[in-house]
Amino acid sequence: MKKLMTMTRQFRDDENGAAMVEYSILIGLISAAAIAAIVLVGGYVTTSWGTLTTALNLG
Repeated sequence: MKKLMTMTRQFRDDENGAAMVEYSILIGLISAAAIAAIVLVGGYVTTSWGTLTTALNLG
């Protein structure tokens, strides 16, 4: 019984699981921001390239 109580206390006091969840959320937010930045930059480059080709009469 004492061993079960000791294991229960260790499980309660263990903060590794909470830290892993926090890091996972942080990685998700950073990934979402990176994807959004890539999409926005891609749209800007596409528009700029189209404007350039029209100005040079290539398109």
